[in-house]
Amino acid sequence: MTTAITSESIINIQADAVVIGISGDALSGAAAELNDATAGGLQSLIDSKKAKTCAGKVTSWLQPQGIQAPVVLIVGLGDNPTAGDCYKAGGAAAKSLGNSQLETVAFYFPELDHALLESAVAGSVVGSTGQDLHKKKPSLFRPQQILWATDNSDAVANGSKIGSGVNPTRELVNQPPNYIYPESFAEQTAQLAELENVTVEIWDKARLESENCGSLLGVAQGSDFEPRLVIIRYRGNDSENPAMAIVGKGVTYDSGGLSLKPSEGQKTMKCDMAGAATVVGTIKAVAELGAPCHIVGLVGLVENMVSGNSYRLGDILTSRNGKTIEVLNTDAEGRLVLADVLDVTLGLNPDHIVDLATLTGACCVALGLDIAGLFTNDQSWCDQIVNSAAEVGEEVWQLPMTHHFSDQLKSKIADLRNIGAGRWGGAITAAKFLEEFVGDASWTHIDIAGPAYADSAKSYIDGGASGVLVRTLVNMARGM
Repeated sequence: MTTAITSESIINIQADAVVIGISGDALSGAAAELNDATAGGLQSLIDSKKAKTCAGKVTSWLQPQGIQAPVVLIVGLGDNPTAGDCYKAGGAAAKSLGNSQLETVAFYFPELDHALLESAVAGSVVGSTGQDLHKKKPSLFRPQQILWATDNSDAVANGSKIGSGVNPTRELVNQPPNYIYPESFAEQTAQLAELENVTVEIWDKARLESENCGSLLGVAQGSDFEPRLVIIRYRGNDSENPAMAIVGKGVTYDSGGLSLKPSEGQKTMKCDMAGAATVVGTIKAVAELGAPCHIVGLVGLVENMVSGNSYRLGDILTSRNGKTIEVLNTDAEGRLVLADVLDVTLGLNPDHIVDLATLTGACCVALGLDIAGLFTNDQSWCDQIVNSAAEVGEEVWQLPMTHHFSDQLKSKIADLRNIGAGRWGGAITAAKFLEEFVGDASWTHIDIAGPAYADSAKSYIDGGASGVLVRTLVNMARGM
């Protein structure tokens, strides 16, 4: 699929479908032109409430008189469009047209500022891409070409690159675990080195052993697939230290280990590497945008399986920073992986660290399935993430990091235990565990267990992986 701009009017353009964005009460620009050509037809649809202006609402209008295109799709942008509204509108329109195999679709939105247009274009790229990676006949068809009626070619090009960062994240998560395992994930990530200013370093099992990554290796030891740790560097400027390190949990499949999940709980556990996939998609987009920043991404890749060699409840693991950990639940494995990866990250001397992980069901209980939880030791750094998320229209919410939660992690025979003392505040105790491995570094943890994966589709995106937080992190990197 290609994305480009057009100067052709909505009346004369030769396209399989046109998308008209509407906002507020008064019609202007292409919407007014379409309304005149159809003898007031567009206004009539709005007045009768058949076409609605609320963000992401789509109305299909077949064979309207007075224009060349056989289909008009009317999509609401909201009364005062935000970046989130525009992302949803672009995605909803593209997804609605994905039922048909179309060659060319042309978008006519009201005049939008640069950031809003980028979001709309990114949404169209994401909305037209489904999770049907292994179906003989796809459920969603991507048009061969999407045209945008604007002279802002930079916003269209950038929006397409952002969407093309979200989609690889989604594809990695949507792929089944017999396709994506630590080695294959690392091999796919290595392809990022083809991009300008990107280098990729892969640590195999022998290197992890020599680096004393005992916490990560403990989780991995029950699987036939060997673990990996991948370091991705993007140098868009000459600064010595990275402005930001992005760390991702990469459990390519999580059976729960000996603390075995029930079958229902295992069905979507291919998504337990969504944090790692977010790192890959973010750096891909940042590199293709040519952002003038220096950032680094690190992902710890393991499979948490059951075998005669699985780590056990009661085992003591020694992490890379020397702290010992008593294992009291083998399904609390993501924090054990991240513990060692965070310690590796400290050696790169980043100004700030952010980690992403599908870490706890407790965060879903607290915030539902659409909001990511934030936990931090540096309020100003966390505020930057919150503001960036708001700018692109992603939902996050900060939870407390009260000191007494650390008391639940005290062990009688080791430095730490890997779970809290009870069922309450599980997302916080998990974050407090991670805090033990970041030293004095500026750090924020993002629990994406809720929004990373959806069982059913939304109006603007297919079900499965969402690519959540890629746009937020790209926005942050561009501002560094």
